[in-house]
Amino acid sequence: MAKFRKNHNTGKGSKSTLLRYISFTIGVLLIIGILYINSKNYVEEDGSTTEYNVPSSSESGELYFLPSGSSGEVVHHKNYSLSYVEKHEQAEWVAYELTRKSLKAKNVKRAKKFKADYDVSTRSAFHRDYSHSGYTRGHMAPAGDMAFDEVAMQESFFMSNMSPQLRVLNNGIWKELEEQVRDWAYDDNRIYIITGPMLNRSRLKTIGKQNKITVPSAFYKVILDIDKPKRKGIAFVIPHERCEEKLQEYAMSIDDLEAELGFDFFADLISEEAQAEIESSYNIKDWKFSKKRYRARVDKWNDQ
Repeated sequence: MAKFRKNHNTGKGSKSTLLRYISFTIGVLLIIGILYINSKNYVEEDGSTTEYNVPSSSESGELYFLPSGSSGEVVHHKNYSLSYVEKHEQAEWVAYELTRKSLKAKNVKRAKKFKADYDVSTRSAFHRDYSHSGYTRGHMAPAGDMAFDEVAMQESFFMSNMSPQLRVLNNGIWKELEEQVRDWAYDDNRIYIITGPMLNRSRLKTIGKQNKITVPSAFYKVILDIDKPKRKGIAFVIPHERCEEKLQEYAMSIDDLEAELGFDFFADLISEEAQAEIESSYNIKDWKFSKKRYRARVDKWNDQ
């Protein structure tokens, strides 16, 4: 740049030098612009593009892969975010990114102590609220997904990440689904997960003496893969009971689940065009399911 500035004052030939400099600058700006656009778009085989936002924190602290339409208090932890609904004393959704890199990391020891989440302004439920209730403290963000880091593991044991689950569900099909999702994250390199309880049904019972915790009628899990070669999405709604059917039988489109819950799960992560493509339907053949794990659930896990 110093040489260019010097040439601007040499008299004869300065105009041509200035023109060359302007042309050079415009060319550089065009290249930068093209690289930026490409970094925000995935090019399809037919030459078309589908825009995706780069997952990161915005100025407000919101993350691009979080649902919209929430009624609770959004709380950000280091490794996941949630929307806590005081009326139900639990999160209506928990959202995070799961990667092959985190799954390949050496597992830390599983935490043993459940802790109240004091980042929730109204205070979360306490460990004792579940005691002698007949329900387990069911992780929405599984400890197995957070085993890559000591902080992540400790965060997964916040009571804001818990929902009342029957043991036959927690040790059965819910366990199978969690392990299956880890397989998908490993195979696909990166997926986005949103999990939560179904709290939209009427006449739901509660547990807890100090804090009244709603017992969900079912639980859902949404998985989105926006990376090549196959971008896809799927949702599951698992009834809160002993389940004998294969996981595939509980699958549904993301759009159908959004219609029931009133959320827009990935509004800021993918464009409306991409949502229409990925969320409106699902192809069960795009997702590999473990027959061995299903047999283990039916033959053993359901009776633990």
